[in-house]
Amino acid sequence: MVVRGESRPTAGPESGPAAFRSAAEGMRAATFRPELLVEEMPAPQRIAPHAAALSADVTVDDVDVATGRLILLHDPDGNDAWGTVRGLPGMFRLVAYVRADIDVEHISDPLLGDVGWSWLVDALSGHGAEHVAAAGTVTRVATESYGGMAEEDGTAQIEIRASWTPVASDSGDLDLGPHTEAWGELLCTAAGLPPVPEGVTVIPSRRGQRGA
Repeated sequence: MVVRGESRPTAGPESGPAAFRSAAEGMRAATFRPELLVEEMPAPQRIAPHAAALSADVTVDDVDVATGRLILLHDPDGNDAWGTVRGLPGMFRLVAYVRADIDVEHISDPLLGDVGWSWLVDALSGHGAEHVAAAGTVTRVATESYGGMAEEDGTAQIEIRASWTPVASDSGDLDLGPHTEAWGELLCTAAGLPPVPEGVTVIPSRRGQRGA
């Protein structure tokens, strides 16, 4: 993967507890559609003792139509704000951000927020990404031009910010591959890409997944 910048040695995905390193590796192992360009990026330093992060752009015909980030947080002592997993405070939290261009006429649709949130819920469910304590917001942004730019068309975007606590299997294994791939699907759905037909396996290109 391409790494932009540097992180503290104690906070990066190459260090920290074994459970964190394994979870971060699960993020790296995820596969995505060819339109999705994924890179590792520096993670926030002060939110949790350990963190790792990915950034991504959805590119269609050499034009970026959506962008996003996925951040993995880990606190070995657990965090009550992250919900409860099997009676204990969550030790992992995923934080996702997605921004995508949409048609200007959709900006006033009263159901846009519900639809945007359903994209996330459906993606997590479709990938079998078990989780608890999901929370987030869906924001619509409209831009109009004036003065010397008055002839330019208006633009509209949808922004989805969400977080959830992944749940490990009964054996205690935490596989973040399904969660990461669900985030990738959310990005592609927000960008308006048609779903992959059932029974078709997408083989990501090097350009589509730099982290492969």
